[in-house]
Amino acid sequence: MSANKKLILISGPCAIENKEICFEVAETVSTICKKLDIQYIFKSSFKKANRTSVKSFTGIDFDKALSVLADVKNHFGIPVLTDVHETHEVNEVASVADYLQIPSFLCRQTDLLVAAGKGGKGVNIKKGQFASSDSMGFAVEKVRSTGNQNILLTERGTTFGYNDLVVDFRNISLMQKFGVPVILDATHSLQQPNTSAGVTGGKPEFIETLCAAAIAVGVDGLFIETHPNPKSALSDGANMLPLNELENLLEKCNRLRNVVKA
Repeated sequence: MSANKKLILISGPCAIENKEICFEVAETVSTICKKLDIQYIFKSSFKKANRTSVKSFTGIDFDKALSVLADVKNHFGIPVLTDVHETHEVNEVASVADYLQIPSFLCRQTDLLVAAGKGGKGVNIKKGQFASSDSMGFAVEKVRSTGNQNILLTERGTTFGYNDLVVDFRNISLMQKFGVPVILDATHSLQQPNTSAGVTGGKPEFIETLCAAAIAVGVDGLFIETHPNPKSALSDGANMLPLNELENLLEKCNRLRNVVKA
């Protein structure tokens, strides 16, 4: 963690459900981040390509979703981030998004990483649940091979058994050795995937615990999905933070970060 750089926050509803929810979240989080001097990147997925059940919500119309991202970006003057899953999506998504996110299950996909690097925008690579911290250096190398140096790495837990994830906080400092900012995804790290019901579960009561631990070891930023009413969210509601709890959490993180920097 650089003592002179702002904390990065990547935050928004898991998936783009409609313009109203995205605007509500963007407005609230933007206001909080300006107050707390945090660098804010709005995040929402235009598509959820990896779902357990075929019945799960995967997203709204592609063009409409990108239009919502563009509206958020232009109205609030903030950078936006969304996932890309296939190489053919990159150019069109990059025409709107400031950051292209490589989903964790795709962090080894050479063609996708190279295409994202060539997109000319920032690239956030999510560490696979199956991947070691050392292996993520090769993912960074693939993006850098295009000349793109605007790269983030995001830790989101490791699978050691069925239906649960564990965060190894050593990964934060180990991945910082690649010379890129490292983010802790405090919401997806608390997922309980592949439940028998076909819908991912979660333990959002531990979001604050993970955030505090990450700040304590010098993380560069936090990834926190949030929603005005997670129980009604169409995607990953079980592990999202209620929007009205975000400011208090970030205030605590800021105080802790000041102690760590001192």
